[in-house]
Amino acid sequence: MKKTFLLILTFSIFPLLNSCGTKYSTAEMESNFTETEIEDLKQIRDFFIQSVCGNKDFENCYKKTNHDSLMLQGNEFWEKIDFVEQKKLYERISKTTFDKIWMYYESTYFPSKTKSQDICLATLGKYQNYLIDLGKRNPSIAKYADNIQASGAFSQFYIQYQEILKPNSDFDLNDPNIQLILAIHYLSLNDGMKRNAHLIERNEPIKFQ
Repeated sequence: MKKTFLLILTFSIFPLLNSCGTKYSTAEMESNFTETEIEDLKQIRDFFIQSVCGNKDFENCYKKTNHDSLMLQGNEFWEKIDFVEQKKLYERISKTTFDKIWMYYESTYFPSKTKSQDICLATLGKYQNYLIDLGKRNPSIAKYADNIQASGAFSQFYIQYQEILKPNSDFDLNDPNIQLILAIHYLSLNDGMKRNAHLIERNEPIKFQ
């Protein structure tokens, strides 16, 4: 009887432990996204980390990267992201999730007058609410949320590697929230650089519509 009880207890506890070990969500995520959307957010995070670090631990990978050297070469940490694969990622996640984070706007490149779509922050999207919620306990994220909300765009100046790497940084690289925010931030920068690279290379100024 005692042995049977122990077996039942073991099989009852194991699924709970397994569930806790694999869950990817935070209170801020759950307040702003559905379970399905949170799974999409995990895909976004996982794609980003795999693209920039492979199978390495993200924190160690980021901290051991020689960001100064990359910048001197005219490169960034995130530029190794394959944009073709990034567009496939967009197709794998639901349109609902995408629309809560990003939107497209039309821009005209001169002097060719070529019209093209570019990506930017979704107006009044749930992702903005998520950042605001997280910012209530993280001053750096609060500042970041203010910046992208005011501009509607993702700028490399809003999160710089020096801020992430400084002692006592608000950017805990093991925190799922921070990993997600960096993933979306860097994927957005990568999109902005590569989507219309054939036009940007002509050094044509952009006129926003």
